[in-house]
Amino acid sequence: MVQERCERCNCLVGHTYSLKGDGRVLVRCFRCALRHWAILRRSLIVALIVGTALTAINQGTVLAKGDFPAALYWKIPLTYCVPFCVATFGALSASRR
Repeated sequence: MVQERCERCNCLVGHTYSLKGDGRVLVRCFRCALRHWAILRRSLIVALIVGTALTAINQGTVLAKGDFPAALYWKIPLTYCVPFCVATFGALSASRR
């Protein structure tokens, strides 16, 4: 079995990820695929949209009253992290070869 090498860091990889870039398909390892700007940008956009909607749904009444309990200091960032992780996982799963 011939192992492929990541085009970015040149490490041997078992599972590769095919990413689009510069009009061609890029072969990357997991670490380099996580740093691919197109995946990160798309995941950030999804996190902003979905995280804002979820925060408004779940914490909207508390925020509208002008309250900001201490629990929201960890709940709101977590509300944005979850859709970011899900979008990133979905993009990497779709690009796995």
